Amino acid sequence: MLDFLKSKKPVEARKTVAAPSVVTPVLGPVSKPDLLSVEDAKAMSVEKMTDLFKTHYNPGQLHFMKLLGFHKIKIERAEGMFYYDQNGRAILDFFGGFGSLAMGHNNPRIIAARKKFQDEQRHEIAMAFMSQYATALAHNIAAVSPGDLDMVFLGSSGSEAMEAALKVCERAAGPDRSMVLFAENSFHGKTKGVLSYTDGPLYKGEFKLLENGVKVPFGDIDAIEAAFKAHPEIGTVCLETIQGGGGINTAPAEFWQKLRALCDKYDVLWLADEVQCGVGRTGRFYAFEHYGVVPDVTAIAKSLGGGKCAMAAMIARTEIYMKAYGTPKTALIHAAATFGGIGEGCITAMETINALYEDNLINNAAETGAYLKSELERLQAKYPDIIKDVRGQGLMVGLEFQDFSQTLPAVMRPAVAMLDDKLKGSLSGFMGALLLRDHDVLVAFTEYNRNVVRLLPPLVCTKENVDQLIGAMDKMMSKGVVMIVKDFIAAQVIEKKAKGNKAA
Repeated sequence: MLDFLKSKKPVEARKTVAAPSVVTPVLGPVSKPDLLSVEDAKAMSVEKMTDLFKTHYNPGQLHFMKLLGFHKIKIERAEGMFYYDQNGRAILDFFGGFGSLAMGHNNPRIIAARKKFQDEQRHEIAMAFMSQYATALAHNIAAVSPGDLDMVFLGSSGSEAMEAALKVCERAAGPDRSMVLFAENSFHGKTKGVLSYTDGPLYKGEFKLLENGVKVPFGDIDAIEAAFKAHPEIGTVCLETIQGGGGINTAPAEFWQKLRALCDKYDVLWLADEVQCGVGRTGRFYAFEHYGVVPDVTAIAKSLGGGKCAMAAMIARTEIYMKAYGTPKTALIHAAATFGGIGEGCITAMETINALYEDNLINNAAETGAYLKSELERLQAKYPDIIKDVRGQGLMVGLEFQDFSQTLPAVMRPAVAMLDDKLKGSLSGFMGALLLRDHDVLVAFTEYNRNVVRLLPPLVCTKENVDQLIGAMDKMMSKGVVMIVKDFIAAQVIEKKAKGNKAA
């Protein structure tokens, strides 16, 4: 029986439940709501910012920011390798916006190109006409892409570029080969199409997703061939060249060379996700260039926007693109969206690509990245009970900590080992929080392997910047894990006391 029939109260008394709000139409002149100005935002206090973040933006995320101490910081400006907070403190950025800041913060060259574009009042949205900026950017992307990766689609985000890439593959492979092979611990985006091939229950969030995916271990060529044999409907294999969210996982050159051969043998299209590892980050424009192979389709984003705008691109072999969209009848199936190829975004990406070569940033990523990795390996040799592994390529490096029990004195390990899974990520969290609090260094984390600290600094990073990071980590780890934990807990206690005193 319905609940309201069970109630002893009159039905009328239950009408207190709030109904969906109905907005009365505005018939007179429109008045301005209580809006904040740009200057209001600039002058906003940390307390006000926290309140608005909690009320209107993401209260759950604020919980983690408070846990790490990141909520106390208001960034006033940024330049090169550094953020500057409300107290003028310089914070060394080894986070790099998850790989979106190849050019560094507020690169003068990028700012100058954008300012000139604005001052000359050039056009932004040219949907009705051909855009000289979109076509020039497409040319430049094709010019830096090996093989016959020549056809470009422009968008705004990595997810959008990957959606375009998957769609062009499906169209080219044909309706009978619409299955997609992807890897464990993959991350390809948060829109529902690419989310279907993203191996993360957190992001999948019980959404109803596509069911045409086949998952294999990353870097396992035998598993891939077995899947090709078992599922002839597979038309696309979608892999990050270096897994970012999975913990900076790489595969050897032999794997990629065999993958190319297998795709050719079974007539499967290889889609390389280079959203995070591309645009010069590994010491080549594309990470797959290290292995002497070329995919059928790839996607880039993040750093393509020069740290000043959202830009992304899908790049396909001409033959693949023409199969998908090569006739007047099919040309508009996946044509540019409203902001795909927007003028200022295109010239920003063009200036970024030119600067990568002219300012020697790709070579710097290789050289400084090798120095960063060797210095981290030196720390690993010095603190083997704390650091488990160092891996990556160029300025995309992962530092994996041991499980918590392995960092403790031997007599304590058996008792703590049963808690290792629950404690995953705690040591990297403690380290990240204390690096920021005590050493003015910002690092990133990874979604799946929470024991990994992700280092994705701008490609303007110098050896002196690396030395600052290494010195801070060395000083911290020399205390031992027990003292690191005590320092972190002490900071939390002080924070709570300060809150209590303020409330009183």
